[in-house]
Amino acid sequence: MDTSRARLRRLPASVAVPVCSLLLATGCSDAGSGTDRGSGSAQEGDTAQAAAPRAASELQADYERVIKDVLPSVVQIQAGDSLGSGVVYDGKGHVVTNAHVVGDTRSFRVTTARAEGALTAKLVSSYPEQDLAVIKLDKVPEGMKAARLGDSAKVAVGQIVLAMGSPLGLSSSVTQGIVSATGRTVTEGSSGGGTGATIANMVQTSAAINPGNSGGALVNLDGRVIGIPTLAATDPGLGDSAAPGIGFAIPASMVKTVAGQIVKDGKVTDSGRAALGITARTVVDDSYRPAGVAVVEVSDGGAADDAGLRPGDVVVRLGDTDISTITSLSEALASMRPGDRTKVTYTRDGDERTAEVTLGEQ
Repeated sequence: MDTSRARLRRLPASVAVPVCSLLLATGCSDAGSGTDRGSGSAQEGDTAQAAAPRAASELQADYERVIKDVLPSVVQIQAGDSLGSGVVYDGKGHVVTNAHVVGDTRSFRVTTARAEGALTAKLVSSYPEQDLAVIKLDKVPEGMKAARLGDSAKVAVGQIVLAMGSPLGLSSSVTQGIVSATGRTVTEGSSGGGTGATIANMVQTSAAINPGNSGGALVNLDGRVIGIPTLAATDPGLGDSAAPGIGFAIPASMVKTVAGQIVKDGKVTDSGRAALGITARTVVDDSYRPAGVAVVEVSDGGAADDAGLRPGDVVVRLGDTDISTITSLSEALASMRPGDRTKVTYTRDGDERTAEVTLGEQ
């Protein structure tokens, strides 16, 4: 799937953004036929009409409560000439964000929802393979509150969610949508500062994800962060511009795993990501169509080495999944775990062969 990072390059001039109001209209049920206009029917109609505004008012109150509770835990991050977002991970000043937001930068300026000026921060560690990173504020401002991470297992299609961050540099912005799908495997591009990571189990959302939202918060109506907005789908038919209403967030479970290890150990020590143990490239057939993944180098003692693969072999299938490109191989591996046993199908000197392989760790 074509995707784009939601990081923002700083614009050389200010941008005027029109502010629009949103009118939420509620419908009411039919009060009955034209011949039934008795007082009882009118009272029932009045009751139904009164109930609809109450429901809308309660939903609006939920929105306002969640925004008031969570937005102070979402920050804006300036990394060189780029802007992104971040989520306060704990009371010690650790902030989790995307690896593509921090890039190669090691020092940052962070703006919180309540601080009058920018705060300074330094990189703790970046893990591009999962497009996550942790930075730490040099000084923790009074009253800074960590966000509460949700349970990824409870995320369901149709849940109302709010995306919080700094789209287009507009700090403390909120958009609304639903969870459109779960369990998506998405590969981001490697150009324009992207990590090229293939990320499994992403949450798809209809909430607007724009440049600058990367690293922010996707929040449910319980006030829990269920994901870190990271990517927006792009439409080749629209000049690779963002496809409206199709964004992706890294699930909270992975955020906890990666950020927790970085905070504790200063790096990721157990990725949970399967690896074949090869350096490879996509090859094409006589019609210039992707036809497999050629092994360039085999890691000593890795999964492919133990299975007997060697440079020059072309991997065409992993388990039951056909492999035609590096991306398809990464996506197949993303659905597996280190230690899983599977079958790898490859060609050598024009002959197709198979081997059992025990996957290693990336």
